[in-house]
Amino acid sequence: MAKQHDYTARIEWTGNRGDGTRSYRGYDRTWDIATPGKPVIHCSNDPLLGGDPGLPNPEDLLLASLSACHMLWYLHLASVAGIVVLSYQDNPIGVGETGPDGAGRFLSATLTPHIVVEAGADLTEAEAIHHRIHQYCFIARSVNFPVHYEPTFADA
Repeated sequence: MAKQHDYTARIEWTGNRGDGTRSYRGYDRTWDIATPGKPVIHCSNDPLLGGDPGLPNPEDLLLASLSACHMLWYLHLASVAGIVVLSYQDNPIGVGETGPDGAGRFLSATLTPHIVVEAGADLTEAEAIHHRIHQYCFIARSVNFPVHYEPTFADA
């Protein structure tokens, strides 16, 4: 039987310049994410929509969450398979589109992890693990767009 559990956060808009949303250009698209007991994350809208390019936006956070979830499951499954991972870096790419009415969505994401494994590791199994993660990863199982994997490997 599946167990249900809750995640909590507080989202607080910080972009009121004094007049609220009285005019479309009169407020900032900034907010804070506060999760109990964790550092606050200052965020903004996508720069394509007038946001601050120096702050994470919802699309950045979704792509980073997808990549991090994949990485954590990869590390777990590699450990169980006896593959020693020494380093893991990913530069994921999300492809989005914006329609004529301004509504947007992700079309796909490609994870491109570069993984350094201990010399002598079974690289066939190291590759195969990527294609089993979608069975477990909370984020990958929750998105409605395809997620592709293009891993590269090196041994130490």
